Amino acid sequence: MELSKDFRKLDDAETYLQQFSDRLVIIDEVQRRKELFPVLRALIDQKRIPGRFLLLGSASPDLLRDSSETLAGRIAYHELPPLILSELPDKYETNDLWMYGGYPDAFLNKNYWLTWMTNYVRTYFERDLPNLGFPGDSLTGERLWSMLAHYHGNIVNYAELGRSMELSINTIKNYISFLQHAFLIRIIEPFHINLKKRLVKSPKVYIRDSGILHYLSGIDDYQQLIGHPKMGASWEGFVIEQIIPGFRPNRDIYFYRTHDGAEIDLVITKGNKTLASLEIKHGSDAKPSRGNTEAVQTLNTSANFIIIKDDEDYLLSSGFRVCGIKIFLSRYQKEI
Repeated sequence: MELSKDFRKLDDAETYLQQFSDRLVIIDEVQRRKELFPVLRALIDQKRIPGRFLLLGSASPDLLRDSSETLAGRIAYHELPPLILSELPDKYETNDLWMYGGYPDAFLNKNYWLTWMTNYVRTYFERDLPNLGFPGDSLTGERLWSMLAHYHGNIVNYAELGRSMELSINTIKNYISFLQHAFLIRIIEPFHINLKKRLVKSPKVYIRDSGILHYLSGIDDYQQLIGHPKMGASWEGFVIEQIIPGFRPNRDIYFYRTHDGAEIDLVITKGNKTLASLEIKHGSDAKPSRGNTEAVQTLNTSANFIIIKDDEDYLLSSGFRVCGIKIFLSRYQKEI
């Protein structure tokens, strides 16, 4: 839909698309023609064969709402994240994907990475985000994204963000919600069902692509990354983005933290049932902390993992299994 000749083809969408009732029709950048949804609904109902239309485009809250309301029962969603480890051949290094992120043009050309990131961030906030309906101006959006990079892996402090940007808490929450539904950031809520503890109740925030996080944090290469104060939080966010796409759709992801110091990075649940606890560590010290042990005792999870970078796989007397990220993805994730 970015090409005017293709855009015009769908001025009379019903007539045009009926010509291809026996073919797969791919409509790219569908957010540019949201008026197509009622037409697609009618065409789908005329011939209920799965997979007649593949709709691609940049997600926005309005687009997801409009498509779900108009095509309810006729549409399935598939989120396409940046490249992840399970998609890459063995010749590619985990450290490179972590450092440069999963956008193909950035990941595959390290010498061009800084230029690509600069152009991407600028054009996304100047052109794409306003077109998706971001409720603020582009400079405010870019500034907020940069500030959230400093919060990466930590609890969101809406009041502090509001004071820094001279915006109300409700406005900040609205902007953050938009960035979340545009897949730029990930919000992980705390787990607190039926637990009589003094729990942290605010969510944690992550910049979803590690390459963008590093660009926003002024990290230019791997050597700077491993000496940076955000290294641990960066690795945590990277692992989370590798793990989440591989879970079954009916699994929910939370973190757990109490004011008394019990904590675990990820709690995997099915409904109200806790299935597994995951602690993410970059360094060689793979032992669970006292807070980790207290957390899994309270959560009563039968599968407890410490995810590290190295290709290790062994069981600790505490019941935690230490394993590398690739080993977890290939060997253990499917069992959760």
